[in-house]
Amino acid sequence: MQFRFPDTFWWGSASSAPQAEGASLQGGKAPTIWDHWFAIEPNRFHQQVGPADTSTFYQHFRDDIALMQEIGHNSFRTSISWARLLPQGRGEPNPEAVRFYHAMLDELLARGITPFINLFHFDMPMSMQEQGGWESREVVDAFAEFAATCFRLFGGKVKHWFTFNEPIVPVEGGYLYDFHYPNVVDFRRAATVAYHTMLAHAKAVQAYRAQGQDGQIGIILNLTPSYPRSQHPADLKAANIADLFFNRSFLDPAVKGEYPTELVALLREYDQLPASEPEDRALLAAGKVDLLGVNYYQPRRVKARSNAVNPASPFMPEWFFDYYEMPGRKMNPHRGWEIYEKGIYDILVNLRDHYGNIPCFISENGMGVEGEEKFLGEQGQIQDDYRIAFIRDHLSWVHKGIGEGCQCLGYHLWTFVDNWSWSNAYKNRYGFVRLDLATGERRIKKSGEWFADVSRNGGF
Repeated sequence: MQFRFPDTFWWGSASSAPQAEGASLQGGKAPTIWDHWFAIEPNRFHQQVGPADTSTFYQHFRDDIALMQEIGHNSFRTSISWARLLPQGRGEPNPEAVRFYHAMLDELLARGITPFINLFHFDMPMSMQEQGGWESREVVDAFAEFAATCFRLFGGKVKHWFTFNEPIVPVEGGYLYDFHYPNVVDFRRAATVAYHTMLAHAKAVQAYRAQGQDGQIGIILNLTPSYPRSQHPADLKAANIADLFFNRSFLDPAVKGEYPTELVALLREYDQLPASEPEDRALLAAGKVDLLGVNYYQPRRVKARSNAVNPASPFMPEWFFDYYEMPGRKMNPHRGWEIYEKGIYDILVNLRDHYGNIPCFISENGMGVEGEEKFLGEQGQIQDDYRIAFIRDHLSWVHKGIGEGCQCLGYHLWTFVDNWSWSNAYKNRYGFVRLDLATGERRIKKSGEWFADVSRNGGF
């Protein structure tokens, strides 16, 4: 065995309530922004597949969890749907939702699988969006109440909590680049959404600490390293600014309890700072996490801008850099993303050297493939050797980081069973398990069998 991992290493996968549960308007659940957007613009969704059914985890969680056990999971991350648990956004919990989440947690624990539970995965209840979403401090307070309710109801079974998954994505998608509802293009509003999200995070951490539970609370961030084209000062500056906008805007307040002074100065210079209250600083300082989830898919390569900015265009991070396509880069041709395995190691080293070597784990990593049916073998199994190679090559760099003192505690693939993925629906498949959309049948792919061996042997 070339790569041996600690006996306590977390092996598993990640999913989310909106992408896997289905039953989006059943069981007392209220609409989210996804239900609303699909109702008004179904054409924005691949093959017009919306959130109603997704991967039917709501109906088939017992069978799915049995499959998790079969492929060597000792841990699994999903989320609690705010709109399912509190259909009005606030108030008394929905009894059917409480029963479902207890049953799901009980099943995981009975199978020897540790639940990792996240509270928000892009799925704002429509009732809260109508009040302004993350632009509203009232919604911030409502989220803290939702979090406190989850801790009270399920804290006896859940010892690994997370406030947000990839909190920058609703900022980018909903308020900058028009790929998520509410399809706003306005940086100052985006900055407010980002800032209030971190206030909501800190209030949830505060609520958790107040209950005196014996677990951990963290956040899950998509940390995409910003690599400069060259060592030229202009390229280095461009990479630093990209890092400030896309990584440190969430990483620093989550781990250090404060924003980077460079970022604050830049936003002030361009009159893009969100409004703040005097008590915010202390609140953010109290929101430092115990555990950091790291989602990594691809690097960000940047260079100094070649052309002047149009001053009449909307203010954007891209005012300060251009994206750079490195010659000779390895690509996933299906997703159009670069594959750069060393990036996962660079993240871990950065956390070790600049963020107190905070305990962390790889909370998402994965390879999306379109038209995966073409890799069906004679026995009806997906022969996804490409996914095995992808996981193996990333894990080898995780192993190197651990050997050099990085506190990386586990690896979760995105995802367990092929998931609905927002406006891309089922265009790209990521799972250890194939989902037949027509029949609902699950079938373990070759990668799932390989992962079972890795998990049980503690390496490969």
